[in-house]
Amino acid sequence: MILSEEIKRLRRRCFLTQEDFANKLGVAFSTVNRWEQSKSKPNLVAMKNIKTFCDENDISYKAIEEAWLNYKVGEKEE
Repeated sequence: MILSEEIKRLRRRCFLTQEDFANKLGVAFSTVNRWEQSKSKPNLVAMKNIKTFCDENDISYKAIEEAWLNYKVGEKEE
């Protein structure tokens, strides 16, 4: 699982733009953009907000959580 793809899949599943998704999570648009381009990963606070978003929208959080836990900083995702 690739974290950037899981985040993008979640956002698109809810028919949200990056800006709308960022607003719902309380982060900047550029932050979501960096996540989706694998330039950074969500911090713990953002992950809690993503979990809350998933719970509120009846979406499984498991795939995103696993991708986040397995993400290696500084390594390219394959």
